[in-house]
Amino acid sequence: MPAILDAPSARAGREGGGSDFTPLARRVRESGLLERRPGYYGRAIGLNLAATAALWAAVAFAGGSWWVVLLAVPLAVVSTRTAFLGHDAGHRQIAGSARANRLLGLALGNLLLGMGHGWWSDKHNRHHANPNHVGKDPDVGEGVLAWTREQAVRQRGPLRWVARHQAALFFPLLTLEGFNLKIGSALFLRERGRRERLVEGGLLVLHAVGYLGLVFALLSPGKAVVLVLLHQALFGVHLGSVFAPNHKGMAMPEPGARWGHLRRQVLTSRNVRGGAVTDWLMGGLNYQIEHHLFPSVPRCNLRRVQPLVREHCARLGLPFAEAGLVESYRLALGHMREVGEPLRG
Repeated sequence: MPAILDAPSARAGREGGGSDFTPLARRVRESGLLERRPGYYGRAIGLNLAATAALWAAVAFAGGSWWVVLLAVPLAVVSTRTAFLGHDAGHRQIAGSARANRLLGLALGNLLLGMGHGWWSDKHNRHHANPNHVGKDPDVGEGVLAWTREQAVRQRGPLRWVARHQAALFFPLLTLEGFNLKIGSALFLRERGRRERLVEGGLLVLHAVGYLGLVFALLSPGKAVVLVLLHQALFGVHLGSVFAPNHKGMAMPEPGARWGHLRRQVLTSRNVRGGAVTDWLMGGLNYQIEHHLFPSVPRCNLRRVQPLVREHCARLGLPFAEAGLVESYRLALGHMREVGEPLRG
C-alpha cells in the first residue's frame, strides 16, 4: 500500500525554490513539533469511540419514535471525527510505526466508516505530492465537477448542465459524497492484490453487515432507511465542507511547472481562520498550509507551527493565503462559478 507523504522528498530541496524550505524545516524539527502525541490521540480515539457507542445506545432508546432520525446529525459529526482520525493515521501522525498507523487506518476507515484506507491513501498521497496540479492531483481531475474552464467545456450531456450550475449544486451534491467514498473504496480493490482485497474487502463487508444489521435491528425498516440516508448524506456534507475551501480558487500549476516544495504547497493552499471551535469542526485541516508542508505533524501541533510558517513566508515575500470560514467558501464557490462561466454564455 502506498505510504502517505511524511515529509518532502529530498528532490524538493534541489528544485527551483525548494531550498527555501530547509531553514523552516530545521526550525520546526528543533521545536519538537514533529514529535508524536500519543496521549492526545489516545484521548481523542477513546472519546470518539465512547461518543459513537453512546449515540447508538440513544438510537436504541428512542427507536420507537420518528424523532430518532434526528440522531443522524450527531452520528454524522462523530463519523467525521472518525474520518479525521483515519486521515491522521494515514499521515503517520498517531503512532511511531507504519504498521501501527496502518492498523489504525484500517480500523477507523474500513471497519468503522466503510471507507477504504488503501484507496484513500493512494488518492490522498497523489494530492499531497502535486496539489491543484491538473493531471497529477486526483482532487482536480475530470469528473462530475469541473475545476478548470477546459474541463468545463469538455463536459457533455447532463454533466454539462451540472458544470454550468456547479457553484449552486456543490453543497447538494455533497449529500452523495458519503456513498461515493464507499463505492470508490470497493471499486479500488478490483485491481489490488489478493491479500489487500481479502483484508480491506473483508473489513468493508464487515462494516456494511454490522452497520446495516445494527440499524435494522434497532429500528423499523422505514426509520432505518431514513436514518441511514440522513446519516450518510450529512456525513458527506460535513466532510466535503471541510475539504472544499482548502485549495479551490488557489494557484493551479501549469503543465510542466517545477515548483519547489515550499511554493508548491503554500501557493496552492488556503488556511481558514478561527479558534478552537473551527479547529475542532475542521479536524485541524483549517491549517492547510502547515499540514501540506509538514504532513506528519500531529494535528494538535499545527496551531503552534503556523507562526513559524507565516514568519518564514513573510521573510521570503511569499503570499500566505488565509480567510474566514464564510469567506473561504465564497472564494471556493466563486472559482467554481467562474469555471462554469463559458457554459452560461
